[in-house]
Amino acid sequence: MSRSFARGIQSAQLGLLVNTVLAVTKLVAGIVGNAYVLIADAVESTADIFSSLIVWKGLRIAGRQADEDYPFGYGKAESLAAAVVSMLLIGAAVGIAVEAVREILTPHHTPAPFTLAVLVGVIIIKEILFRRVSRVGEEVSSTAVAADAWHHRSDALTSLAAFVGISVALIGGPGWEAADDWAALAASAVILFNGIRLLRPAVYDLMDRSPGGELLERISTAATGTSDVRAIEKLKVRKAGLGYYVDLHVQTDPAMPLHDAHILSGRVKSAIREAVPEVLGVLIHMEPHES
Repeated sequence: MSRSFARGIQSAQLGLLVNTVLAVTKLVAGIVGNAYVLIADAVESTADIFSSLIVWKGLRIAGRQADEDYPFGYGKAESLAAAVVSMLLIGAAVGIAVEAVREILTPHHTPAPFTLAVLVGVIIIKEILFRRVSRVGEEVSSTAVAADAWHHRSDALTSLAAFVGISVALIGGPGWEAADDWAALAASAVILFNGIRLLRPAVYDLMDRSPGGELLERISTAATGTSDVRAIEKLKVRKAGLGYYVDLHVQTDPAMPLHDAHILSGRVKSAIREAVPEVLGVLIHMEPHES
C-alpha cells in the first residue's frame, strides 16, 4: 500500500475515534440539557462515524494492486466511498430537518446553559480536525478524504448554529425555547448543501470525467517536450483512486523504424510519469506525422 493511501487511512481512523467520543458527549448533553440541536448534532456525528469507516475501507480496497480480475486496479473504490459518504451527509441533513420541524411544533423546556460549553469544545475540536484531514485530502488528491473532512466542517457548523440558537433561547427567555430547533433546521440546510457539493466530484470520478486543464497541460508539456515527438493528439486522462491513467496519440517521423518508435513511446511514458508522479499508467498510440 502506498504512503498516500496510508495517510488517508490514518486520517479516517483519527476521525473515527474523535467522532465516537463527540457523538456520545453531545447525545448525553442534549438529553440532560433539553437541547434537541445537540441531539441532532450527535446524529450528525454518528453519520460521521460511518463515513470514516467507509473511507477507511474504501482506501484499503483502492490501495490493492491490479490483478487479472481488475487489470486497472481497485482505485474506483475510493470514488465510490466518497459518493456513499456524500449521500450519508445528505441523509443526515434530511433527518435533522424533519426532527427539527417536529421539535419546533412540540413545546419543550429551555436548553440548559452548560450545553454552550459543550458546543464550544465541539466547535474547536471539529474545526481542527477539518483542517488536518482536509490538508491530507489535498496532499494525496483523495475525493473520499476530502468528503470526510467536510463531514467534520459540517459538524463544526451545526455546532456553531446550535450555540447561536441556544444562546438566543437563554437570552430571550419564555417564548424562545424553540430557537435551538430553528438553529438545527438552518444547520441541516448547510449540511445538505455540502453533501450535494461533495457528491458531484465523486460522481465525476466514477464517470471518468476529464480532470482539470492544469493536469492536462503538465502531461501535454512532458510529451511534446520529448525529443523526436512532433505532435500529440487525443489526450485522454481519467482518475482511478489517487492516481490517473493516460491515453495519448503521439506523432513522429513517418520514416522512423518500428523499433525506434517503440523506444520513443517508452521515453514519452517516462517523461509523463516523471512530470506527473500521480500517473499510474500511460497507453500510447504511435502515428506518422503528416505536415
